[in-house]
Amino acid sequence: MARSFVQALHANSLRFMDAKDRSEQIFTGIAASPGIAHGQVYLLSEREIKVPKYAILETQFEKEEERLDNAIVETRQQIQTIQEEIRSSIGEDEARIFDAHLLVLEDTALIDESIRDMRRDFCNVENAIWRVGQRYVEAFEQIDDEYLRERSSDIRDVMRRLLSNLTGQQLRHLGEIVKSRVLVANDVTPSDSASMGQSNLLGIVTDAGSKTSHAVIVARSMGIPAVVGLGDFCSKIHSDSVVLVDGYDGKVVVNPSEATLFKYGKLKDKKLSLEKRMIEFTKEASCTRDGSRIDLMANIERAEEAERAVSLGADGIGLFRSEYLFMNGNRLPSEEEQFEAYRLAVTGMNGLPVTIRTLDLGGDKILDSSDVPMYRESNPFLGYRAIRFCLDHEKLFLDQLRAILRASAFGKVRIMYPMISGALELSRANEMFELAKEQLREKGIAFDEDLRAGTMIEIPSAAVAADTLVEGSSFFSVGTNDLIQYLLAVDRLNDRVAHLYEPTHPAVVRTLKMIIDAGRNGGIGVSVCGEVAGDPVMVPLLVGLGVESLSMSPSLLPNVKYVVQNMDMAEARAIAKMALETTDGSLILERLLDFYTSRMDQLY
Repeated sequence: MARSFVQALHANSLRFMDAKDRSEQIFTGIAASPGIAHGQVYLLSEREIKVPKYAILETQFEKEEERLDNAIVETRQQIQTIQEEIRSSIGEDEARIFDAHLLVLEDTALIDESIRDMRRDFCNVENAIWRVGQRYVEAFEQIDDEYLRERSSDIRDVMRRLLSNLTGQQLRHLGEIVKSRVLVANDVTPSDSASMGQSNLLGIVTDAGSKTSHAVIVARSMGIPAVVGLGDFCSKIHSDSVVLVDGYDGKVVVNPSEATLFKYGKLKDKKLSLEKRMIEFTKEASCTRDGSRIDLMANIERAEEAERAVSLGADGIGLFRSEYLFMNGNRLPSEEEQFEAYRLAVTGMNGLPVTIRTLDLGGDKILDSSDVPMYRESNPFLGYRAIRFCLDHEKLFLDQLRAILRASAFGKVRIMYPMISGALELSRANEMFELAKEQLREKGIAFDEDLRAGTMIEIPSAAVAADTLVEGSSFFSVGTNDLIQYLLAVDRLNDRVAHLYEPTHPAVVRTLKMIIDAGRNGGIGVSVCGEVAGDPVMVPLLVGLGVESLSMSPSLLPNVKYVVQNMDMAEARAIAKMALETTDGSLILERLLDFYTSRMDQLY
């Protein structure tokens, strides 16, 4: 039966190929969105607006500026409509992608510069906008930081839409022209990805892009397989080509053979079956085979995600990223608004614990509010962020602390401070925490008097001096994303050095052990809430080192729980011992992969 299905797929492929083009070719890029897709290509050529240029008189300046104002209003309305469609069809997080577009549109520097060019050169406003937009795009494309470099696509997308409204040239929606095809393009803009329904689009392949690009974020949310960063792939195929997209390993197969289709057909069935079986393990307790309890928690950004975390077997919320309450709008949320969001998350967990991280702004998370201005920094990840920002803005910090305390009256709540560098910062944060408690007591407002505060260990100084932080902490939570990049001096968002971001590096393993030992000697628990915690391959190492709790994206819970349920503490400790004794991180990874494969083989 499976064979005939594959033969049918292969026959379908042959309809679109000339005999000379039937040889199979394999290209490797970045695995951006998991899944397997197969079908005919839709080759998206660049759809730039044709921008006219003509001379204008000084008496026409005001009329041109009025045209620009009207086009901005129309563009803003279009972006907000797209944003609302994404919010209702996919989710709030994906809708926030378009906040960046609205910020570009409201950028007074860009608009003012365009008007100056128009007046200086006596040219039509769309030509001035186009030239200034190009300068901005080129400037962003030269930035070393990958995340910021990706934002050039935001500018390009907004400029294309604004120019469309100025010139009257209509942009076609990809949803109207892509019919069960694999989209192949140099890049895919957020507006493009927002217009493509899952029923029409099979997969995405792009020359540019990365795992952090907006199109990839939307693709993952929609369950569309994607491979990006293929270089000049577009120039090597034509619109009648047939491709197979492997979003697991980052491969694209052009003109796949019958044997390849058969292999991937079996792999696709295997993956789907595995995902269904994994869900069954979420109903059982998170214990090793010899009875050791390992709490598996969820990382969330919105209160509404608590329900899904519970459905996937989470033992609680290990990380509520509160900063997203502050980034979703152009004003600061009030204490009351924060309280309501925290309360919803707490009640949604049905008595399970919720750990709320205090405001972690800065780095790549910039607050767009005139109430508390933030400034671009040359090295934002080492700059004015997280607890440093909060301790400088006491009113903002106290509002948040009181809101969290008030929510604790409705369930189990813990609080943790991000980016603590030493005992002095921790002491100051705790002083503010005690002040917030006293303010609530004076007003007779209920809260949990036993609510505990913990420390995120994500800076090397905090890791080295972890023993000095025990006294002021009720628990440690290790933020491995930042800790690893700081330890190894590797920007985790930069593809040029991505190969150096090594969670099994001996320095990382030994630092984790040092933190865990400091916590254990001080009588407090240690959890991990970074991406490493959700990697099922890393689970035995973390558990063997002494981690008692892991916190991850809800979707990762089933796989991690399966691994926990199918190992013994003795095995985990043996792996940890080996990892602490070796100087080769690749050997540690090899041992972990062998362990994981052996457990998955049992499942299959």
